[in-house]
Amino acid sequence: MIYARKGDTWELYSRWFSVPIALLQDANPHLSHELHDGEVVRIPGFDVVTYHSQTTDTLEQMAQSLSLSVEALERMNEDRLLLRLPRRLETSIVNGKQPYDFSTMKQDMDDLCTYYPFIRQRTIGTSVLGQPLIELSIGRGRKKIHVNASFHANEWITTAVVMAFVNEYVLRLTNDASMLDYYQKVTLSIVPMVNPDGVNLVLNGPPEIEPYRSNVLQINDGSSDFSQWKANICGVDLNNQFPAKWEIEQMRKIPKAPAPRDFPGVAPLTEPETKAMARLTEESDFAIVVAFHTQGKEIYWGYEGCEPKEAERIVDELAKVSGYQAVRYIDSHAGYRDWFIQKWQRPGYTIELGEGVNPLPLAQFDAIYEASRNMLFALLAVC
Repeated sequence: MIYARKGDTWELYSRWFSVPIALLQDANPHLSHELHDGEVVRIPGFDVVTYHSQTTDTLEQMAQSLSLSVEALERMNEDRLLLRLPRRLETSIVNGKQPYDFSTMKQDMDDLCTYYPFIRQRTIGTSVLGQPLIELSIGRGRKKIHVNASFHANEWITTAVVMAFVNEYVLRLTNDASMLDYYQKVTLSIVPMVNPDGVNLVLNGPPEIEPYRSNVLQINDGSSDFSQWKANICGVDLNNQFPAKWEIEQMRKIPKAPAPRDFPGVAPLTEPETKAMARLTEESDFAIVVAFHTQGKEIYWGYEGCEPKEAERIVDELAKVSGYQAVRYIDSHAGYRDWFIQKWQRPGYTIELGEGVNPLPLAQFDAIYEASRNMLFALLAVC
């Protein structure tokens, strides 16, 4: 951060720190176009290292080594007893190659929003156990693209992939001026973990709180191995909860009661997680939605002939950059993507990342991430 002086401008700070004006302004929504003396201005994409000065280097020498302007360092170091050196972030904060539960995700979110305060974070609802369902938003564009992950509990690697992409995107925005076009044209909405209770159950075991602890153990036939659990904490499959021929799924699904997977509930949109996702979607006017799942290396893109013509052009590009197979129709209903396509007749995609048996091993992370990032950047480009 830096303290503004009378006469300072966004253009000045952009020149000093080589950060686009749009990112500076969006990182400081509390400030007006005209800066005033003493206001605190946050500089996205930078950390600040503070230590007692014992160096004989001049500010000019330090500025050169940091690839920053001398003026910026002078402003930040009027008292040379303490040196405040801005350090441009050039590496990722997010480590996706680990068991990625809710607390890990939340810490990464908070860190990213601290260093890249143009990211907007808000709670769109809460899970059964009261965990916040969080949406991150990036960009100024009129076209809104939505991405979500971990509808299914044992597909938690999708959250790690999405969070790693968020980190790469904001890192590139603050270090590569050519990326700003995406930021200006598209607003990217991300809900990285739709099913936090389920993810925590798979990774950390049953919750302490009753009756949920006893219930999940009973549903799981007394087993403490929850690795195959897909549902939310109540045993409802969240991706069988949407009002797109839900009745067909209710009729033909084998579990007629709460289960580790596939139980669609007693009616559409009974669960707080699906209610929150439906409300977000209805309020947001998304142009495109993408739901990340595992596994199969496939991209599902049609539903009952409701998909628009442009959906095929987009999926062809996604398949090209990922090597995944585009599949127009599958015998499935009541999914989030199904409902979106049916209700709005806009492009919607379910992307089945990786291949093998769920939960996919972290050894696949690099390959999965490479395909995912290529598809997400392709989506930004087609807009």
